[in-house]
Amino acid sequence: HRCEVASVPRLRRQHVFLDVARPVLCSVPAMIRRLFVSFATSSAVAQGLAMGGVFRGAMIRGSGGATSAVPSARQGRAGATRMFFGDLFKAPELGSGPRINYDTLAGLPASFAREAAEYAMAKEAPSKSKDGHSITTFAGGCFWGLELAYQRVPGVVATCVGYTQGHLEQPTYKEVCSAMSGHTEAIQLTYDPSVVTYRELCELLFTRIDPTAKDRVGNDFGPQYRHGIYPHTDEEMAVAQQFIEDNQSKFNRPIVTECKKAVVFWPAEEYHQQYLEKGGRNGSPQSAEKGCTSTIRCYG
Repeated sequence: HRCEVASVPRLRRQHVFLDVARPVLCSVPAMIRRLFVSFATSSAVAQGLAMGGVFRGAMIRGSGGATSAVPSARQGRAGATRMFFGDLFKAPELGSGPRINYDTLAGLPASFAREAAEYAMAKEAPSKSKDGHSITTFAGGCFWGLELAYQRVPGVVATCVGYTQGHLEQPTYKEVCSAMSGHTEAIQLTYDPSVVTYRELCELLFTRIDPTAKDRVGNDFGPQYRHGIYPHTDEEMAVAQQFIEDNQSKFNRPIVTECKKAVVFWPAEEYHQQYLEKGGRNGSPQSAEKGCTSTIRCYG
């Protein structure tokens, strides 16, 4: 299961256009980039609203969480237009707002977030947790569903969601969703190698993504949803590289899943942690029991 919204051909064309245009946008001034991205977003949102408001701006803002910036269906195209001009003239101001209060994050055994925050503030990407388990990091689109999938794996001890591979320290959800901080939504977990192997963890990731789709998982589009394997040790890196090589023959296109050494992982806000297990936006808890195979509903 992936975090998906309605499939709309016109929206897909806009997404492809953004994929092609992204390298060009990286070489032009920030104001022009914001003009283009804001226009593409508002255009896609307007189209989605005209069809019943089901799109909800997933292309740029993504489906990692609710956002008040996306107008309701009743606002229609006028609401999307207001959003476009609001985004255009609003300065990015990355890193200028309130930071995530890591003191509010839950700790073990409920979540790995508190310990992960300690490592982040020390600018570390360790390979072992305080209790001696192995640490590793994966990205696979919306981190809500990905976390629940790994929570269910026997041998995975603890998990948390957050942001990694970006250039901004202590990023917030809003900053990451702007696609300007460089981060991707990710999960960090601890595991017992005597129960589950690192390759098995990599295999699970590939069951949840199309590894040949760049910056895209389901209908979540943008660099903040790029998928990746981020090993914490040389041994994990060797396994990850071999895993990708072994799987390339299964696809007609090149695998574009990132395979990079783990860097600082910044935990996300507390309300994102174990989101689906807690009930999601619909207040309907989903099982994180080991071995559970029930369908993961990304929005709860």
